[in-house]
Amino acid sequence: MSVNIDSRVVAPGSDDYVDEAWQLKEEINRQEDVLKQRYDFFTDAYRRSKVHCYVQDGNLIGFAAVRRDGYILFLAVDPEYRGQGIGKRLVAHVAEDHDTITCHARTSNENALQFYEYLGFEIKRRIDNYYEDGGDAYYLKLGSDVGIADRISDLIRR
Repeated sequence: MSVNIDSRVVAPGSDDYVDEAWQLKEEINRQEDVLKQRYDFFTDAYRRSKVHCYVQDGNLIGFAAVRRDGYILFLAVDPEYRGQGIGKRLVAHVAEDHDTITCHARTSNENALQFYEYLGFEIKRRIDNYYEDGGDAYYLKLGSDVGIADRISDLIRR
């Protein structure tokens, strides 16, 4: 990862990077037809979360918004920066605070599903019509039963 990429944490209740996160999410939505949340839902959930961010030269290039229970509400990495370890480092930051990490991913989102599988997440169940637009989701979990700390440590060393 480039030396001029900074890691930052946005505390719950803060608006720091919320507009930049919305813009990144919307760009990914336009390119990949995923991350289809409405603005009000997104900004409300973002503000209630702890958000791990990666910033390069003042520009947000990746973020993970996480609830107190370790549920990842949003995980996004700018497509131009994918493959540089940013996503797995974001998940590693979440793993520092939680024994178990969970999330949902669209059943049609192959990029996300491959990424989560690579990290060791397991599909626990499929939920039909999970999203507002009728899209189906998988509920995924990475937890102490699969050695989360060791698994993430191994990934970061790669």
